[in-house]
Amino acid sequence: MTGEFDLRALLAERGGERYELHARHLNHQLPRMLHTIGFDKVYERAEGAHFWDADGADYLDMLAGFGVMGLGRHHPVVRKALHDVLDAQLADLTRFDCQPLPGLLAERLLAHSPHLDRVFFGNSGTEAVETALKFARCATGRPRVLYCSHAFHGLTTGSLSVNGEDGFRDGFGPLLPDTAIGLGDLDALERELRKGDVAAFVVEPIQGKGVLESPPGFLRAAQELLHRHGALLIADEVQTGLGRTGDFYAYQHEEGVEPDLVCVAKALSGGYVPVGATLGRDWIFKKVYLSMDRVLVHSASFGANAQAMAAGLAVLSVMEAEGTVAHVRRIGGLLSSRLRELVPRYELLKEIRGRGLMIGIEFGRPSSLGLRSRWTMLQAARKGLFAQMVVVPLLQRHRILTQVSGDHLEVIKLIPPLVVDEADVDRFVTAFTAVMDDAHGGGGLMWDFGKTLVKQAVAQR
Repeated sequence: MTGEFDLRALLAERGGERYELHARHLNHQLPRMLHTIGFDKVYERAEGAHFWDADGADYLDMLAGFGVMGLGRHHPVVRKALHDVLDAQLADLTRFDCQPLPGLLAERLLAHSPHLDRVFFGNSGTEAVETALKFARCATGRPRVLYCSHAFHGLTTGSLSVNGEDGFRDGFGPLLPDTAIGLGDLDALERELRKGDVAAFVVEPIQGKGVLESPPGFLRAAQELLHRHGALLIADEVQTGLGRTGDFYAYQHEEGVEPDLVCVAKALSGGYVPVGATLGRDWIFKKVYLSMDRVLVHSASFGANAQAMAAGLAVLSVMEAEGTVAHVRRIGGLLSSRLRELVPRYELLKEIRGRGLMIGIEFGRPSSLGLRSRWTMLQAARKGLFAQMVVVPLLQRHRILTQVSGDHLEVIKLIPPLVVDEADVDRFVTAFTAVMDDAHGGGGLMWDFGKTLVKQAVAQR
């Protein structure tokens, strides 16, 4: 046999160079950052909601690859589906036939949004958003899209134009002429709609940056305003969709909300094959694909490939068979309630918010003089350093992986795999309590690390 390739041998030979290879050939700042905060671990294997290092120590994953690993890592049903589709040797991506898997996955997805009719398959969340922006402009004949301050919808140029975080936009302009409004600000929404050039309003039902939920009734009222002015509602469910918040889609928490376009990705992949989907109303798709001349007016080279479709079908099958949405509602409620019990106990702990297994832990200015002086020191150097001070010991001392919810935010976001159980909840709450005890002790390694972060923040100015 020619062209032999031994992946295991390659990893055995070169795997130890992982950080050096990345520093030399990829984003050189990533290994630098990981070394700085002590996140430069070497994980050998993973299953479900856990990693293991070379010494056999296990780590609890409360990040899920930014939400991609909805069913955890290496779910046996998804793995089998991928083995099966590869073994089937399908005539995939001929581009001039209609394979069954895309239609079957679209059918399963649309069953969860019965007011929608059609699906476009791409490869990522940002591509799903790009598709929705294009379709909305085409369907309405209008140029402008509204979005929310602090929103995150992706990092390609179109989705970046509706990204409410300046840190991601800086250096990449000029972007598309879209307009931000405050989350929940109906007056601002109506003021922009009166100008007559708005195609759509794109919104995360719960913002990933900061875990901020849209106010009760806002989505329904926004939908009514948009439709009255001939504009569309786009729900970005890339992170909140597929059970994350305790319903299949987060917009379903509010009765009567029926978005015109819905963007999904992340958990639909099963963590293996990138896939994104834009669901929409029939009339919108028919405006885009108006004639046979426009049959390829919007397409994706790898969109609807057999591996991605098989992974998506397997994920939905597992979710239905295992009752994932109900499990998220129950276990997420348990985690939130146990964390809320800690708020009166710790003056640095401001609020616990979110839905299902999308939870924000926000820290705030303490009342006691000693802690307040330390807090002020951190805030003066760079907002968000205290949250980073919590994330680091959670990993280094308790082997729990979490993330700060955004730049300059004192918020930790928990988006674990949807398969976490009561033991995982207990492990996290126990570890978090220990870290909070240390923080309120006023000294020790945690505040020493805080001084290191302050020095680094000042040096970067």
